Amino acid sequence: MKFEIIAVLSAYLAVANAHDGPHAFRGRHANIARQVTASASAASSATSSAPSAASSGATPASAASVSAPTVPAAVTTPDSVTISLPTGPSGIPPLISLTSGMPSGSTLPLSQTFAAGAEPSYSGAPPLPSAFMFVQGQWPTMDVVAPTNSSQVQQWMQELEGVDIPDLQPTQDGDCATDPAFALDGQNRGWWTCGGWTRDTDIVQCPDKLTWGVSFDDGPSPYTQTLLNFLDEKELKATFFVVGSRVIERPQVLVEEYMQGHEISVHTWSHHALTSLTNEQIVAELGWTREAIKTVLGVTPTTMRPPFGDIDDRVRAISLAMGLTPIIWTSTPSGIKFDTNDWRVAGGQFTGPESFQSFEEILGNATTLNNGFIVLEHDLFEITVDMAIGYTLNAAMTHEPPFTLEPIGVCNKIPTTDMYQETTTNKTYLAARQKALSNVNSTTSTGSSSGSGSGSGGVNKSGAMQSFAMVSLPVLSAVAAAGFALLI
Repeated sequence: MKFEIIAVLSAYLAVANAHDGPHAFRGRHANIARQVTASASAASSATSSAPSAASSGATPASAASVSAPTVPAAVTTPDSVTISLPTGPSGIPPLISLTSGMPSGSTLPLSQTFAAGAEPSYSGAPPLPSAFMFVQGQWPTMDVVAPTNSSQVQQWMQELEGVDIPDLQPTQDGDCATDPAFALDGQNRGWWTCGGWTRDTDIVQCPDKLTWGVSFDDGPSPYTQTLLNFLDEKELKATFFVVGSRVIERPQVLVEEYMQGHEISVHTWSHHALTSLTNEQIVAELGWTREAIKTVLGVTPTTMRPPFGDIDDRVRAISLAMGLTPIIWTSTPSGIKFDTNDWRVAGGQFTGPESFQSFEEILGNATTLNNGFIVLEHDLFEITVDMAIGYTLNAAMTHEPPFTLEPIGVCNKIPTTDMYQETTTNKTYLAARQKALSNVNSTTSTGSSSGSGSGSGGVNKSGAMQSFAMVSLPVLSAVAAAGFALLI
């Protein structure tokens, strides 16, 4: 039951509320993730062995219908402004009831399982490998920064050979407040956290106006299945940014995501701020997640999303050298970020109505853009899934003018085959990967690429950007399809 989670959340958020942004969860995401999944598992086994939510008296989320809100609720903001709120579909708590202390519902079983050898839906995909079996000692400890002294990490480090990795000192914790000097230099560092700085190699939007790039972070979780059932019923696809520690915990949920046609992307092993880590640690975080996905699905993603959006030019260069193009949610020119703040509801910082009000601001800003947009949502918590299937996705599907909801690769006109290393036909990407992988297991001297990211802080932007362009497959595909030119 969710009551077991509440105590963890309360202590967790005593510190989180002192910050303003996703960094409130920094350093505590792992603990809460493990507590949520463990508590959900305990609650599921404590209720009954019923195979479905219906048999335990709960209404499956997939039974919800999409319709424009008809029965408003109201809430008064601190500024004494009364706002009409939609009511959720059957089985979803009223928006005003969505708070971090509410009782939990039932988790759902897999809707289907897939045998080894099953064929994914897109052309040229390798068949599914044998079912994943966790073996203690073969994987890093879950939810802590992956160690760097393994033979695997040393091999992955060789993918950086010959790549000009900017010599930027790691931040303390990826937060602007604790690194004011770095924050002031955010533009030169390309630090998204402090100033929203991006590079041409980042995917930060969908090219076509009124197109919504649907994405969910931090799973697979006990509540991902509810979301998958809803997406399947509504014939929607999304991009899932998965955490390696969750992948080896719930491999069959990842398989169902992938086999249903959703896109899979890397979201690190332990969900730590990447700018705060050494080069070796960044490689370990990306490498182990990449490895977990490949072991479970038989394919390796070509994209990644940094936790909290925390990326700078050093993290970019390492990610791209490993064949992973960064994807971040959209920001407007005025700095408004397309973050639903659903995580704040799970964390007790926002109420459901406050999160929905934030979401409505996103909708308002979206119609003013000349391009599409990428929205941040999460499938780690039950509340964030309730927000998505009960409110945000419903509002998006009934919006006027209508939005087109698509996975991020699709909305950027990237072929599904190019979303995975084993199936891509992008020649530029393949040449870069061949060069990087040729260094693995070869005898090479250690250059600037294998340092720990501590130095003078100077950035060779020309060299770094050239390296970025060499391996940024999705960006090159998307830009070429959209008829734009990369300005590097």
